[in-house]
This record gives sequence, structure tokens and C-alpha cells, in this order.
Amino acid sequence: MSEKAKIHDLVVVGAGPAALAAAIYTTREDIETILYEKAVPGGLAAVTDWVDNYPGFPKGISGLDLAENLRLQAERFGADIKLGEVSNITDEGDHKKLVTTDGDVLARAVLIATGTDYKKIGVPGEKEFYARGVHYCATCDGAFYRDKKIVVVGGGNSAVQEALFLTKFASHIDLLVRSKITASDVLVHELEKNDKITVHLGTTTDEIIGHDNKVTKVIGTHEGKKVEFPTDGVFIFVGLKPNTEFLKDTAINLDKIGFITSDDKLQTSMQGVYVAGDVRQGATMQIASAVGEGATAALRIREYLEGK
Repeated sequence: MSEKAKIHDLVVVGAGPAALAAAIYTTREDIETILYEKAVPGGLAAVTDWVDNYPGFPKGISGLDLAENLRLQAERFGADIKLGEVSNITDEGDHKKLVTTDGDVLARAVLIATGTDYKKIGVPGEKEFYARGVHYCATCDGAFYRDKKIVVVGGGNSAVQEALFLTKFASHIDLLVRSKITASDVLVHELEKNDKITVHLGTTTDEIIGHDNKVTKVIGTHEGKKVEFPTDGVFIFVGLKPNTEFLKDTAINLDKIGFITSDDKLQTSMQGVYVAGDVRQGATMQIASAVGEGATAALRIREYLEGK
């Protein structure tokens, strides 16, 4: 039998916390496990500056170190992590066919754990100061801005929620809203009561300025005039984008936003294909939750393979 024709036990799409946790469990059960990651093992966790809310690390841990530890642990038990991209998945009856940058790969079971990416606003300085003053996660990075000024960008539920959370740390927050607030009435009421937040409606975010690897101000436009907001950091909350573009033409069901739907066993609409982590509809977008789901998915996959 040629290498191409070999049917693997499990192929995992992605190598973030959910995928790596699943691989730790499956490989310990002697389930041959291959992971395909198109970027960097660890996913968004790997590019998170510091993680303070992951259980077991009372002093916190850098996102890169946490991701590396998960990778090493998975590889210790035999997980095979490949740099490559999956572009399609089809059901071939007793196995699934994945179209990858390595060619067609066959697997008895598949786990999709591709996670999400933060929606970007695409302005100068956003990319350059990422993790050095530009952030997308308040619970991850808010504590670094104790008694400092912050700019928050966005006007939806997540932006207002995160801005309110950031008032635990920041001395003042300028909330820049491109048009109008679209958050729920309850959140708007909380926002109106909070004297630490100044709302700037009809204000665009045009550029993020910094010096010596630190953000110093945000330049925007309001009623046709340039406005400046001195700040120590910028938090952008304009939504999360699930990494599911490669599933658009498959039989795997997505919700209207693009998240993968699943049953109570984390199985998708395609039998033998499971989902875990941030890419799953209803996920809590926390590393600890993703790891837990990865472990749960691994156990369900073991049951599925034993049943076959």
C-alpha cells in the first residue's frame, strides 16, 4: 500500500490548545494522530503576550511558553505535527479524505480545531504594535494597564462588555465607535453609569501611533476633523472570525457567522468528523475551555473508532 493510500486513525486540522490537548489524549491511547497547522502551533495562544488566567500557573505564563509546552507534551506521546493546510474534507464512507498541501490524506476520524482569528480594522500601526500596545483580549491583557489610559475600538456587545471590564484596571477609557452603539440596552445602561468611559460616537480609528515599541496615541476622524487620543494601549473588539473558509463547500454545517455546529458529543454534521475549541458554535473563547473540549473530543473520537 502506498503512503498516499494509507488510512490514518485521526487527522486533526489545526494545532492550537484544543487540538494539542486532544492529541495528548489520543496518542496516549495509541491512536495514530497527525495534526496539520498552516501557521504556528499554539494558535492565538502562541501570539498572546501573557496568559494570567490559565489554571495551574499562579504567576502566569507567556502564551508562547504555554503553546510550546502543549506541543512538546503532544509530541512526547507521538503526535505528528505537520506544517500544511487543509483545503477540503469529504466523506468517503469508512474514511474521510482531506485535501492538503501534502496531497490527499485519508483518515478514519477527523477533528477540526482551527480556532478563530480576531477581526482587524486594517489601519496603520495595528499590525506593527500587536502585543506591544494593541490587543484583542481584555481578560488576557487588561491587567497590564492598571492606572493607565486605554482606547477601546468598537460599539457592539463585546466592545462595551470588554470596555466595562477594563475599567477595573484603567484610569480612563476612550471608546471609539464608528457609527453608533449597537450593544444591548442593559450594557448601554451600564456604560452610561460608568464615569471612567467617554464614548465618542461617529468616530473612526485611522491610525495607531507609537514610539520605542509603545503605543502613544490614536488618530481618528470625527465630523470630518482629525482628532487625537493620547493612550497607553488600544483594545480592538470588532468581532472574531472563525477559521472555516475551507469548509464552505463541504457537507459540514456552519452557522450564519461561520462557526461549526455540533451535537452534544462534539460531532459535526459529517459522521466521524468532530470539532473542539473556539471554532465551535457556542465556544467560550478561553484557552482553558478549548483544552477541556479537546480532551472531551478525544474521548468521543476513541469511542467512535472503537465502535467501527
